Amino acid sequence: MGFSSKDFRDIRVIVIGDIMLDRYVYGEVTRISPEGPFPILSVSRERNGLGGAGNVFANLKSLGVDARIIGVVGQDEGANTIRSLCGPGAEFIEAGDRPTIQKIRFVGNGAQMMRADHEIIAPLLEADEGKLIELVKTEIRFAKAVILSDYGKGMFSKKGLAEIIAEARSLGIPVLVDPKGKDYTIYNGANIVTPNRKELAEGSGAPSLSGDADIADAAVKLLAMSGIESIVATRSEDGMTVLDGIDGVPVHIKTMAQEVTDVSGAGDTVIATLAAGIAAGLSLVEAATLANKAAGIAVAKAGAHAVTAEELFSHTIGYESYATWDAAKEKITSWKEMGLKVGFTNGCFDILHAGHVTYLKEAASHCDRLVLGLNHDKSVRILKGETRPVNAEADRATVMAGLGSVDLVVLFGAEEADADNTPCDIIGYLQPDIIFKGGDYTEDQLPEAKVARSYGGDVKIMGVVEGRSTTNIIKKIYAA
Repeated sequence: MGFSSKDFRDIRVIVIGDIMLDRYVYGEVTRISPEGPFPILSVSRERNGLGGAGNVFANLKSLGVDARIIGVVGQDEGANTIRSLCGPGAEFIEAGDRPTIQKIRFVGNGAQMMRADHEIIAPLLEADEGKLIELVKTEIRFAKAVILSDYGKGMFSKKGLAEIIAEARSLGIPVLVDPKGKDYTIYNGANIVTPNRKELAEGSGAPSLSGDADIADAAVKLLAMSGIESIVATRSEDGMTVLDGIDGVPVHIKTMAQEVTDVSGAGDTVIATLAAGIAAGLSLVEAATLANKAAGIAVAKAGAHAVTAEELFSHTIGYESYATWDAAKEKITSWKEMGLKVGFTNGCFDILHAGHVTYLKEAASHCDRLVLGLNHDKSVRILKGETRPVNAEADRATVMAGLGSVDLVVLFGAEEADADNTPCDIIGYLQPDIIFKGGDYTEDQLPEAKVARSYGGDVKIMGVVEGRSTTNIIKKIYAA
């Protein structure tokens, strides 16, 4: 079954965290004050928006999710404004010892001049924390995922976090954390954490992080230190790295951003989309791929942009997911003219697993660009039976195109059971420099090898990771 915006409907995701009121004051500066050497802003308009955890909430609502938010506000007008902006689904504890957090940005002639903050950063009073925990326990019972949006304003204590995480886990609800600070042990027991590159370096104790290997090593170290299960590390122009379990194989997902206008709120977009995907039943890599696309859309817009389901799914289906044969031929010709070695491999890749990722990384290491021939849905049914594929071709193409080892995805395969279902035709048309095949084959057993040799291409047969297969995964699911 294909994944679409319909899968987000009726899924409840709860955001718990530091909600803020973002206020913008716009105007023009035409003179300097006679009272001192500072500009005078002639105000033309003002607007209010949700910030912090509120922006995560706004992103979830924009995706069509049944979003809820729990936070702490003051007893002031700012709290009323936040309630109005949130609408239904918002529950707040009114603290008597602090104001509602407000960030007021003054923008003159299109450029931000300064920011004024209203906030008190301190732990919650014991009574207020008790109210917060009870509210969380009441509200999360019907959630499919919980997001902890920590901006380090004092809302979360180590004890409070432990209670919230334990309650969610006892109900089988996945907990995702957008972290703050260097001590990740406070999130012990959470399912997924989403640090950016800087936060990952700080949390793991690494002086700096550059390439994929550094990121992967830091991710393993962070999970070992913290007791968190999995990590999705955001890396700006380098995309994301996903480590699904401390013993998992790191998956590096290329950025989908075509144009970067404003990165404000991109992290909120990532964790909102990631949580929505997990709640809808996607695997971590699939959900991260979707979140990566959402971030690419968000950073192309000015300001903190809440991506809509329509934007996300119009970009997902066909958006850098797979190319036509003609487009692929043109791209491969261009690569060859640049002196690059083009490799090709193929398969169904119905449920992505560690064996797939390891194989593709090895194949990519033997060429400059790797093209993946992906069996379309009819082709998979011919090969595997009427119950397959589990994931539709558009979804499979989207996931595979997001892998760092894959540069281009092309669909191929037979339309009828008695037709040729091998990759011979597509290999003959694209003429890659080298083709890869995984398994215990000899070259004379592969008809596509003869095609590759006919135009001067090379053939490399590689091993596979034993015990890893989609068929075995499906059997385990049915046996569970």
